[in-house]
Amino acid sequence: MKSTFRVLFFLKRDKVKKNGNMPIMARITIDGKLAQFNTKLEVNPKNWQAKTGKVSGRGAKFTRMNEMLDGIKATLYKHYQTILERDGYVTAEKVRNTFLGKEEKAKTLLQVFAQHNEQYALKVGKTATHRTYTRYELTKNRLAEYIRTNYHVEDISFREINVVFIEGFYLFIRDNYPCTHNTAMKFVQRFRTVVLFAHNLGLINFNPFGAYKLKFEYVEREYLEQDELDRIYQKTFASKRLEQVRDMFIFSCYTGLSYVDVCELRAENIKVSFDGNLWIIKKRHKTNVTSNIRLLDIPKAILQKYDGKLPDGKILPVISNQKMNDYLKEIATVCGINKKITYHVARHITFSYSLKTRNLQRLSA
Repeated sequence: MKSTFRVLFFLKRDKVKKNGNMPIMARITIDGKLAQFNTKLEVNPKNWQAKTGKVSGRGAKFTRMNEMLDGIKATLYKHYQTILERDGYVTAEKVRNTFLGKEEKAKTLLQVFAQHNEQYALKVGKTATHRTYTRYELTKNRLAEYIRTNYHVEDISFREINVVFIEGFYLFIRDNYPCTHNTAMKFVQRFRTVVLFAHNLGLINFNPFGAYKLKFEYVEREYLEQDELDRIYQKTFASKRLEQVRDMFIFSCYTGLSYVDVCELRAENIKVSFDGNLWIIKKRHKTNVTSNIRLLDIPKAILQKYDGKLPDGKILPVISNQKMNDYLKEIATVCGINKKITYHVARHITFSYSLKTRNLQRLSA
């Protein structure tokens, strides 16, 4: 539906100057919404025609004033058309502000991305993780590289973002960085989150991702069989470091806790519940939701092994996540397991394994 546009000139009759003149005001009406401003022109009310919104009188002075009013009207209409074509919608206030030179400069993609990341950083440690924050920062940097390389500019406006731009970003990631389809798609997904952030702030009134579908490929995760898990747990390692890594990994397999949750685990998180059993009661780092996990014999034995032997209130040995995965690779080789083991695998073992352990719990109860 086409919007209605109208400009009306009128006198501000409550502002009479000493010479008897009154200011000529301009009122813009678009779809019933008004915005007005002072044209900085003035005229004596006896030389004003309210019906036509024109100055009456003979002489170059009055002719020139009417020409100026016509010029204002023509410029306002030009701004109206420009904003409508650019943004897809227009308001009286936008037209007025553009005419007066007060139009807020449209924010660009990387500006808004930086704003999003600044706000996200404030949530780190509360409802967000530092790791996710760094991924948003990396996505912003990759977008900056893509814009400079493919568009030869430092930043880009939101109205220039479309499916071609989005797909181009995906291909840029795939072509320039060694990563899988799903990893590249994760970059696009974080990009989409920031676009929705801009939309929710009212910075844009359209969704460039409306016609773009995120498509992830199904990846079958590797997991350990029970005999492989037993082989790792029962193995005697010459290296104390491998032994500690094994203990952390096995502990996560039996509890479902993530690496960061295991690192944060303290003695106060282990409590005897109403059933007389030991339970882990802890808020998860990522979701801040409290988990209640019953301790089975194996994780209980691991905790007893390190009881009172670690500094800073830790109840399990802590190793950096990157080194952890390197050591797990070594453990797999030593144990004769031809699978890629990462710490993340432990959480996926738990789900299938928990069905068995629950049955064992019932039998031992």
